[in-house]
Amino acid sequence: MDLLLGLALLDGLAYAAQVFMVAVGLTLIFGVMRVLNVAHGSFFAIGGYLAASIGVFIAAQKLPPALAFGGLVLSAALVGGILGSLVEALLLARIYAKEQVLQLLVTFALFMILEDVQKLIWGVQPIFEDTPVKLLGTVDVPFGDDTITYTAYQLFLLPAVAAATLVGLVLFLRRTLTGRLIVAVTLDREAATAMGIDAQKIYLLTFAFGAFLAALGGALASPTTALVPGVGTNMIVLSFAVVATAGLGKIEGAMLAALLLGIGRSIAVYFAPEFEVVVPYLIMVAVLLVRPQGLFGVVETRRV
Repeated sequence: MDLLLGLALLDGLAYAAQVFMVAVGLTLIFGVMRVLNVAHGSFFAIGGYLAASIGVFIAAQKLPPALAFGGLVLSAALVGGILGSLVEALLLARIYAKEQVLQLLVTFALFMILEDVQKLIWGVQPIFEDTPVKLLGTVDVPFGDDTITYTAYQLFLLPAVAAATLVGLVLFLRRTLTGRLIVAVTLDREAATAMGIDAQKIYLLTFAFGAFLAALGGALASPTTALVPGVGTNMIVLSFAVVATAGLGKIEGAMLAALLLGIGRSIAVYFAPEFEVVVPYLIMVAVLLVRPQGLFGVVETRRV
């Protein structure tokens, strides 16, 4: 029992770190742009597929295996900088003034299109490339009277990247000029525009960075799981649950919500597998019944 609980906690921590990377990008985009981007799950999936492809290329060319870590970041940068920027400039920029229902439908349509694009490029067979996990090896984690052998990649690297992302993003928004401009547009776009801030550039930067975070989450997940069609669907649904649990637009709260849902799901996997799918959403419902605005959300007055 103790060994299973230890494994559940470690798996939950690693999974929460992956979910947080996607959810924090979704939170940032909604907080600034007020757009619920369903296509965010596609950025996660494409980031994972691209990272795996780069890893396979490095291995095939017999390049230094350590380059696989750079491939994880490179894949995320390509997805965020190219695909994210194109989506915002060519699609979302045209519908900001439209109703949120239409925005949701447009991003859902984009998600379906990108799902087919993934199948055309990478096919439907599972893709797996675990060089980064092998390079970091395993560590022995004492837990009660037992010792758990666990991958250093999942135990150290994933949580470290998630924590660094959270701290870096908070410091960026609060301590840098660009971050303060983003906050200003978030609070009142009209007033910020009247003061000379180019809201459109802020939106482009925010969306591209949010796409980068989602793709980085997918890239980091690629060495630990086989990539198959639909992987983005599962992640975007869970990310929405994290965002709703934390409170829409709450970056710090996304970390706690990801931990709650990730560990809850992992415990269900080990002790009640039949409830694996529903446990994260039961946690979300329980939180929203007590705090409809989320753990860290606040009640806002609607502007009309």
